[in-house]
Amino acid sequence: MKLDDLTYEKILGLLGSSVDALIVADQTTDEYKAVTRKGVFLDVLDENGTYTDLVKKLWFHLSNSEKDITEEYQVFIPNLGKFVGKYSKRLKLNVHDITHIVQMTIHPVEGSGQYVFVLDELDDTACDDDSETQKKVSTIQNIYLFTMCFDLVRDTTSSLSLTEVSDDTMNYQLSYTAWRDMIVNMIWKKDQEKFMERSSPEYLRSHFEPGHMESFDCQMQNLEGVYIWVKLIFSRIETSNENDFRFVYMVQNIHEATVSMKATIKHYEELASLDPLTKIYNHGRIETEFYNAIERSRKEKLSAAMLMIDIDYFKKVNDDYGHAVGDSTLTHFTQIIRDELTRFDSAFGRWGGEEFAAVVYGITDEELYALAESIRRSVAAAEFDVVGSVTCSVGAAMLRRDDVLESWFERADQAVYAAKSEGRDKVCML
Repeated sequence: MKLDDLTYEKILGLLGSSVDALIVADQTTDEYKAVTRKGVFLDVLDENGTYTDLVKKLWFHLSNSEKDITEEYQVFIPNLGKFVGKYSKRLKLNVHDITHIVQMTIHPVEGSGQYVFVLDELDDTACDDDSETQKKVSTIQNIYLFTMCFDLVRDTTSSLSLTEVSDDTMNYQLSYTAWRDMIVNMIWKKDQEKFMERSSPEYLRSHFEPGHMESFDCQMQNLEGVYIWVKLIFSRIETSNENDFRFVYMVQNIHEATVSMKATIKHYEELASLDPLTKIYNHGRIETEFYNAIERSRKEKLSAAMLMIDIDYFKKVNDDYGHAVGDSTLTHFTQIIRDELTRFDSAFGRWGGEEFAAVVYGITDEELYALAESIRRSVAAAEFDVVGSVTCSVGAAMLRRDDVLESWFERADQAVYAAKSEGRDKVCML
């Protein structure tokens, strides 16, 4: 066929027969119709359907996955499917675990809200090129989940990119005010007030000079509906016009780093709070628990009791058998007490040397005495390596309404002293 024979009508016919899918859609009536479908589009698209479903199927899902994004984020779909000019985009469709690279071009019918979608699956060479490009941006995708520009003066958003959905910026017609009111629902409830304050036009205008950047950490839903740690970054674009309030907004994925950091902090908190030998609270931490018990008891109207437990004649164990045996005896003794306390809401620590202390919540006088006796009997009945058996003296004191730590501790200390004075292997309550 000669070039002169290729009329406008023949060219349209050739194009129509070569494309993989041709869709006509109406955004205002929320419907679409497939004029032609072949290849992968027979599996992806129905012959008829809603325009919302068309938008969702084509590009509002997780990259390289058939899985829809979480329902909360789908509120943005109606704003995504509005086009004021020709629009071209490369898509990834995952069908039966196979990724298909698709070139999509959208032609608006001016002033009608109607569009013509032209869809073509690209060949293997294009797919390979796209794969190489994907490798280059994968690091960025892992770091920045969301980027956007916005203009406070015009109250507009632009250059929106959801990297978990697409490598490219997305066509989006949404005001900054509307975007902010919608995105707050994806923020962890306890962080929502802070987000609304720090993202408000008033705050951004008053706190940001040109080029200034601020960020804060919070938890936010990802596209799968899982809350992760992110860093929200606001940066005012630097221009010579002081009345230009354009910003870049970015959501940085810091989840793994934050979880790791919190685990490290927790580890060092434990090191600072635990007795290195027995792995229970050390003196400073159990003393803090006593202060906490007084506050909690008054706030929650909850009873609390203090136990002071002293191993009898422990110096003789060290003198006769050495400190290694003494340490193993302390470790075994600690486990016996821990087992006894598991029945109660309690905290347990080493006060110093062979002295131990515990706070127990929600307990009556009778239950406290029974617990103290059970501890004493369990220790006396236990078989300890090398030393055979040991006993302990237990002092107990309920927290009184007018107690401060000093008065409460003094009664428990006097009680354990009285138990020792009465011959040891005793329980005394004051």
